[in-house]
Amino acid sequence: MSSVSLQAPRGTRDILAPDSARLRALTQAFAAESELAGYGQVVSPMFEQIEVFRRVGEETDIVSKEMYHFRDPGDRHLALRPELTASVARAFVQHRPPVPWKVWYEGPQFRYEKPQAGRFRQFNQVGAELFGSDDPQADVEVIALAWRFCVALGLRRVRLVVNSLGDRADREAYLAALAGYFGGRADELSAQGRVTLARNPLRLLDSKRPEDRAVVAGAPPIDEFWSPAAAAHFAAVRAGLDALDIPADRQRLLVRGLDYYRRTAFELVSDALDGAQDAVGGGGRYDGLVADLGGPETAGVGFALGVDRLLLACDAEDVFAAPPAAADVYVVDVTGGAEATLLAEELRRAGLRAERAFGGRSMKAQMKSADRSGARWAVLVGPDELADGAVSLRDMRGTQAAGGTAGQSRHPRAGIVAELVARLAAEKGKTP
Repeated sequence: MSSVSLQAPRGTRDILAPDSARLRALTQAFAAESELAGYGQVVSPMFEQIEVFRRVGEETDIVSKEMYHFRDPGDRHLALRPELTASVARAFVQHRPPVPWKVWYEGPQFRYEKPQAGRFRQFNQVGAELFGSDDPQADVEVIALAWRFCVALGLRRVRLVVNSLGDRADREAYLAALAGYFGGRADELSAQGRVTLARNPLRLLDSKRPEDRAVVAGAPPIDEFWSPAAAAHFAAVRAGLDALDIPADRQRLLVRGLDYYRRTAFELVSDALDGAQDAVGGGGRYDGLVADLGGPETAGVGFALGVDRLLLACDAEDVFAAPPAAADVYVVDVTGGAEATLLAEELRRAGLRAERAFGGRSMKAQMKSADRSGARWAVLVGPDELADGAVSLRDMRGTQAAGGTAGQSRHPRAGIVAELVARLAAEKGKTP
């Protein structure tokens, strides 16, 4: 039998500590910002009936090219979710919660696309949705949440760009105008651009191919097709952002990659990232989506942020480092290891991060491990301490921590957990 080198599938990866701790910290930070504004978490299945996503738009690449879909043993046609807004809208239709329904989420999405910097076939997003209000101030609240979160991460080179796609009739008229414009210049487009034109002219506005960009530059802007109501809505959104001192650049050709968007569309772009892959997230209004999924006419607005792109932007700006992984206490036991098991468990039950060695290693080897762990304190148990019902406590900030006895003192075994809780609380400025 030939040996096989088993690896994570292309476009996926294993996330190990400390990167996994950083991912968890980012999610916790997003939860905190969202809950300040009254958004509760929603957890959706990672796969849905394929119709949930087909109704997002058959002509979008996400649906037509990138979905992982399959038939289960019951012959149900299912798809791994390529995005979460449609899943959350399906949940709204199914459960009919009272409005406004304000939710945040996090979790993996799946798209079969070319892996590149900050883009994987399994990728994590955080996001928020607000259902049940067509008030432009709802748009402002949602955008402010996304902006505030980026600022909380420490990002300073993120820009907000905004546009409006108008109402359904405005968008349809715009699509017809784009079809006419690009159709008249089809011979100037790339081969892939001509394929996109035949499927959905709106998607050409997203093209990064140089020959397409030259043609796109002359395309008519959407604001020439806005209804008075759509124009007034967008003006109110911009005024609301101005009132909150959130800088927003108008980008007249900005569209989003899914067909359900109406009126407000926005993106958050990092100037610290490569220009071709600089968007860290975005969103907008999707007032027709709930009805398309079989629910009542319900307004909605929301956004999603790509966790990998966010962390790349944080790296580029040298902010939001992984949380410290150092232990509070390292238990060194040269009496067989049973005492280390008891002590470590007592310390953990008291809320301290405690580590220990295994395998009957020498005092010197265990102290080296304690030093590498970054522990603030080491608790030492030798034959003398065990016989006397005592332990030795070593200050690991001492210059001789790895080998000498500087900063070492003897304490009763019975009170050492309370002693360490008190010392660590005092160092952190907390009351134990």
